[in-house]
Amino acid sequence: MSYLEYTVKYVPTGPRKLLYLNWPLALLLAAVAGIGFLMLYSVAGGSFSPWAETQMKRFAMGFVLMLIVAMVPIWFWRSMAGFAYAVSFMLLIAVEFFGSVGMGAQRWIDLGFMRLQPSELMKVTLVLMLAAYYDWLPSHRKSRPFWVLLPVILIIAPVALVLNQPDLGTSILLLAAGGGLMFLAGVHWAYFAAVLASGIGLLTAVFQSRGTSWQLLENYQFRRIDTFLDPSTDPLGAGYHITQSKIALGSGGWTGRGFMQGTQSRLNFLPEKHTDFIFTTLAEEFGFVGAFSLLVLYALIIVFCVVSALANKDRFSSLLTLGIALNFFLFFAVNMSMVMGLAPVVGVPLPLVSYGGSAMLVLMLAFGLAQSAHVHRPR
Repeated sequence: MSYLEYTVKYVPTGPRKLLYLNWPLALLLAAVAGIGFLMLYSVAGGSFSPWAETQMKRFAMGFVLMLIVAMVPIWFWRSMAGFAYAVSFMLLIAVEFFGSVGMGAQRWIDLGFMRLQPSELMKVTLVLMLAAYYDWLPSHRKSRPFWVLLPVILIIAPVALVLNQPDLGTSILLLAAGGGLMFLAGVHWAYFAAVLASGIGLLTAVFQSRGTSWQLLENYQFRRIDTFLDPSTDPLGAGYHITQSKIALGSGGWTGRGFMQGTQSRLNFLPEKHTDFIFTTLAEEFGFVGAFSLLVLYALIIVFCVVSALANKDRFSSLLTLGIALNFFLFFAVNMSMVMGLAPVVGVPLPLVSYGGSAMLVLMLAFGLAQSAHVHRPR
């Protein structure tokens, strides 16, 4: 019996599919989004406008989108992988010519009713494409050089376009998610060891070149590195964001100052308090307990995705779900590392909590694909 025949016979149809949703995962997503609404209400000074109300509407749209995507058979999404990747790539190219400029970067396409950020869409379609590729590729070929080169090109091409916007944070996420999925698909570890060794060698060469005739970076770029390593060298300039963020994190203590009592956000010392640095607002108001609770919710989302992937007998569905889980992990891990000073400030929002339209809808689309894989798995 073929996979399609098996699925048609045993997978539920119509409204019964709702019973087979991964409901714990859906409820966890709603719980995290609820924390986001609470924090956006707080940073607006106790008002649902301009951020919380809009975010609630976006999450409602995203939740409905997730349900719609989940109801569509997973083999349909597999057949659409190449088309979806091509559309995302073309949108990235369109940004170069018709993109809207905001905060010194050209990352969005203005659709009238909303501004679409194609790089966010690429995070999902890249995972979709790579999962379909490794489902199609015979296992004995996945580590041969030619068949390794093809997914590398699929990863590097959008990364180069996103870097040109410029958007270092998203390009790092694309690179890490693509490489991570290749590893999960079973590509030989020697390729990753070679990349890691090359990266360490390049980093060493960059630092060794400073002050020489063959200096690899500009002086201002070295100053940014210095600021990351020690923000106090430029506390009112490049180090301002992370300095204020650390103050907010530290002042929260164990239980926080209390809801809407955070001085860093209330007095506008904390920059981008409703987007990239919203985690520090949470930590200041609810302390270590609040921050750790959010981290537990994130970890549970990852756990439910991984359990669903491991229980799935379909290779494409399993890789897709693992890729979405990996993408989600990188999303919040980079943001939290950034606001705690463990990584450079690269402009990555906190998933489902930070204010943003494209990121919210695309993330719910991704979890819709994971739900489709869960609903339509062979039982």
